[in-house]
Amino acid sequence: MTLTTQLQQPITSIDQVIDELNNIIEWSIRHNSRIGYFAVLYHRVTCRIKEGIERGEFEDGKRMERLDILFATRYIHAWQEWTNHKTPTQSWEVAFEATKNTSTIILQHMLLGINAHINLDLGIATNETMQQQPCIEGILHDFDTINSILASLVDEVEKDLSKVSPMIWLVQKFGKGYEDKLATFSIDIARTGAWYFGCMLHVAEEDNSLIQTRDQSIAALGQNLAKPKSKILRTLVWLASLFERGKPSEVIEKLRYVVKAAAEKSVEKMDFSYVKQH
Repeated sequence: MTLTTQLQQPITSIDQVIDELNNIIEWSIRHNSRIGYFAVLYHRVTCRIKEGIERGEFEDGKRMERLDILFATRYIHAWQEWTNHKTPTQSWEVAFEATKNTSTIILQHMLLGINAHINLDLGIATNETMQQQPCIEGILHDFDTINSILASLVDEVEKDLSKVSPMIWLVQKFGKGYEDKLATFSIDIARTGAWYFGCMLHVAEEDNSLIQTRDQSIAALGQNLAKPKSKILRTLVWLASLFERGKPSEVIEKLRYVVKAAAEKSVEKMDFSYVKQH
């Protein structure tokens, strides 16, 4: 890996976030790195959040942009640390290490990124956003909205993932019912955990130990995602990996189209549910 450029100035807008995520994607294409799989998904989620802010889907657009910046910065910094041969949080280290493994399937890479970013980073970023406020609950509606956007997009991506992972249906159909979280990973459960974690940080006098403990537990969950304990599930993942052909750079380009199409479908559903609820 070649060294990457550290951010010279803090990110101050969601447009800068989108640019930085594009940089990670382009870097992944140049370096033929599977890191780009999650980056493509996250880039599209961020674009969707920007659209949501512009359409007034959030209670406080400026606050939502601040949350998005703080949230994304944790991922961007983790990537920079990794590519500069430094050590990111354990949760991100597990996700990035998995990108070296040719038998780790696309779905695993996406879930490993979601695991580290939602289960660890989101609670921290939410607390930082509300740090000057006496009560963190004021952001709960927008917190739920950002997670609903992610869940809707991931759901649509999984439906179309066969375009880049022809045998993913083996994992989706036969992988359920085992103790591993790969086939039954729930963003709703991750969201609930992230919210309670953010609440704990908000009332804690000292949060470093809380973050370290949380990081360890989320890294352990990531290990289970990367290397399922169930022999049957490991076999299904291995079979699916045999049919994920092409260089990572080629897969990333295909994923861009898959995720873009999925985002368009999820917007329609989100818009309908949003109007229905209000």
